Amino acid sequence: MRRESVWAELRNARGYPRSTAPWRAAAYVTGGALLGAPLTVALAATLTAGLVLSVALVGLPLLAALAFAGLPVAALERRRLRLVDPAPAPSPHRAPDTPGLTAWLRLRAREQATWRELAYAVLMAFVLWPLDLVVAACTLALPLLLAGAPAHLALTGGPADGGVRPAKLWLVESYPAALGTAALGLVLLVALLYPLGAYAAARAALARLLLAPREAESRALLAEVTRSRARLVTAFEAERRRVERDLHDGAQQRLVALSMTLGLARLDAEPDSPLAARLATAHGEADAVLAELRELIRGIHPQVLADYGLPAAIEDAADRSPVPVDVDVDVDTGAGTDTGTPLPRLPEPVESAAYFAVREALTNVAKHSGASRAAVHVRHARGTLRLTVRDDGTGGADPARGSGLTGLADRLAVLDGTLTVTSPPGGPTVLTLEIPCTPRPPSGPAPTE
Repeated sequence: MRRESVWAELRNARGYPRSTAPWRAAAYVTGGALLGAPLTVALAATLTAGLVLSVALVGLPLLAALAFAGLPVAALERRRLRLVDPAPAPSPHRAPDTPGLTAWLRLRAREQATWRELAYAVLMAFVLWPLDLVVAACTLALPLLLAGAPAHLALTGGPADGGVRPAKLWLVESYPAALGTAALGLVLLVALLYPLGAYAAARAALARLLLAPREAESRALLAEVTRSRARLVTAFEAERRRVERDLHDGAQQRLVALSMTLGLARLDAEPDSPLAARLATAHGEADAVLAELRELIRGIHPQVLADYGLPAAIEDAADRSPVPVDVDVDVDTGAGTDTGTPLPRLPEPVESAAYFAVREALTNVAKHSGASRAAVHVRHARGTLRLTVRDDGTGGADPARGSGLTGLADRLAVLDGTLTVTSPPGGPTVLTLEIPCTPRPPSGPAPTE
């Protein structure tokens, strides 16, 4: 069952005492009181040492370090907020663009969140934890001391020794009075759980106000995530091309040389000898492995996509499909038509994602749809690439049953794209993807046939 916030539980007045919210609120307030005292001592000691030693310039680093004292306090407080409100409180800080302590310190000193966290640390050290202590004493310690009156009386020797004063309030000289005091303490404990929860909720709201990201910081964090995601996609594509190049220039060339060597060895062997038969078998296996390797290289990153772009790559994929495919591709990149001028291309990750989406869709059409014909329609307009693959098969496709379309959807999500599959029983099945993108400038002369 999903855990609600303390404030949400408070609205259900009857069910509040039976939920976990009162005890989470008690843990939050008590924890604040316990953490605040050491924080006060640490801040005061650091400030005093820094001021005393600043005469000899030794204390200046201590005083400078105080500016970042709120960072660990805020990190711990954001974790403690989960006791009161399970909604996440992300860090408002960005990751430095360059590694190293200097870059980290420079970035943190420029962020407003650093100074808000320092203000919260000072507020907690000198205002909030004493208030937490008072609230915990009044709402928890007092009722519990009253509830423990019978045990207190028994431990001190009973009524014969003059009685006890639970919480230093009144004299209890008999066990009936002690039991009445205990009942009063339990009633007070239940009643005071409500103001305790309200205080904890207000205290957490103040912490969230100071420590959670502001709207501008959230936008900056989102932009940083987007840039990081784009860098990951670019790095993935670069690694894909490196693997393809290594296979093409390394393993494929060695297999070609092996196949040629085996072919020459067959020419030197006696035609009807067992050696010739074994050489023929080995030559055939080498050719089969070479064909599989070439298909693997084409699947990693087809050369036609790298050289001629998305339209030619989709035409090539359609030609290889066992199901006849009608192709209609018009990727208008806003290029001129001057002879010899290379046309602008869509970003490489976009071209790659669109190509493999077509490959996956046509593979599914051939394997599962029972279709007699398919069509691929591609358009680029107003900064969005829209691709549609339609077949006249039996329909009923479910993306959740296979990992291919799920993987494509994840890959498109990295590019802020969307994948939609419509496949009613009886067909037709329509796969549609949209990727926001802008053309990249040409990097060299147009390829020639």
